[in-house]
Amino acid sequence: MDIIKIVGVAFVALFIYLVFKERRNDIATLISLVAGAILFLLVISSLTDIIYFIRDISSKANIDTVYIGVVLKILAISYLATFCSEICKDAGASSIASKVEFSAKILILTLAIPILMAVLQSILQIL
Repeated sequence: MDIIKIVGVAFVALFIYLVFKERRNDIATLISLVAGAILFLLVISSLTDIIYFIRDISSKANIDTVYIGVVLKILAISYLATFCSEICKDAGASSIASKVEFSAKILILTLAIPILMAVLQSILQIL
């Protein structure tokens, strides 16, 4: 069971983080970053399964793969920005965290424009 590995790694990282947080906040931040990377590596095989499933379903439903790619990019931006923002907040840099979140929102909006245009064209064709 993968969740047992994930919880185990998270608890070990949390313990080490709490030990270093009071004395060396810089090392505690690095521990948090490394723990996040290890947790990501533990779930990457599940992510690939999900991506293949979504692409399979989209091909069966005759949905253009460009739109599926855009949605996957939006999800990746969202997850990475959240991860980075939380690391920044743990390090005490909440102003940088808010700027990362704002930047991610702009990037997501930029990626969503082609999907919005396709929806508008579909509506115009119906009318």
